[in-house]
Amino acid sequence: MKLLNIFKRFQKDEDGAVTVDWVVLTAAIVGLGLIVMGAIQPAIKNLSSSIATEIEAADDNF
Repeated sequence: MKLLNIFKRFQKDEDGAVTVDWVVLTAAIVGLGLIVMGAIQPAIKNLSSSIATEIEAADDNF
């Protein structure tokens, strides 16, 4: 009977459930962040290349 009581208490215990929820939510946010970065990465590369070209052109003028 003692083992049965342990299983019943374990089944009713919800302390770890909140941790699992936070882990799942955090993983979802990180995943969405990676998807967004993958989507905007080409535009960021083009913009940084344009900025570098403008800086080099401005440096050549001095």
